[in-house]
Amino acid sequence: LELDKIHCGDNCDLLGQLPRECIDLVVTSPPYDDLRTYGGHSWDFFGVAWQLKRVLKPGGVIVWVVADATKDGSETGSSMEQALHFKRLGLNLHDTMIYKKAGGSPNIHHPRYVHCFEYMLVLSLGTPKTFNPVKRKKNKTAGAVEYPKPKTQRNGERKHYQVEKWIAPETSVDVNVWEYNVGTASGDSGMGDHPAYFPDSLAGDHIATWSNPGDLVLDPFSGSGTTAKAAKELGRRFLGFEINPEYCAIAERRIAQQVLELEAV
Repeated sequence: LELDKIHCGDNCDLLGQLPRECIDLVVTSPPYDDLRTYGGHSWDFFGVAWQLKRVLKPGGVIVWVVADATKDGSETGSSMEQALHFKRLGLNLHDTMIYKKAGGSPNIHHPRYVHCFEYMLVLSLGTPKTFNPVKRKKNKTAGAVEYPKPKTQRNGERKHYQVEKWIAPETSVDVNVWEYNVGTASGDSGMGDHPAYFPDSLAGDHIATWSNPGDLVLDPFSGSGTTAKAAKELGRRFLGFEINPEYCAIAERRIAQQVLELEAV
């Protein structure tokens, strides 16, 4: 398959055309339960999961952004069922991260607290080969110098640290709950009628964290092309699969618009 392109078709069929162990990172948000209408198209979770495991490189990562519907007074739990299925295929559930939506709609007709998050399941084939952590958490003690004291072990021996002093950095590794604005794509336009896209910055933060420039990033539910657009901005190769021709057109326009903007600069 041609790289740096959105391919229109069934994702299982397109995944089957890829060789084994060719993908460094997958960042995607599949349609889940009845929360998202997707142009009347259905999809095969078990087929997609098996194919993703097949094409993922050792140390590669899948970021699976999902949530649960509430039916008959109970959350479906399908997110966790999917995570456990990936584990049965041989992937690690490396981290259960949270995409917190700034704001949120009140549950007027339900006796429960306002729902304001989706899961970002980080699955890996072995230990992730790349980790460039986001560091946006400012330290109150930035610049402070600390002198580690020897630690007494259970056998009574004193363990001395290799460093004589440690200077607190200005920022530290972020927590695994990331908050983004809802209903916008970081100021991006051109979404057309696509009903469900995640913020550009969400895709960009994961791509920056779990891959390096030149790596190949895949989104098998490309939708409006957010992952592809972010991958290109960050110097990664990309592949997008999308079954809905209208969404393919939206993604292609966004990527083409980005190219024009870069040329103008």
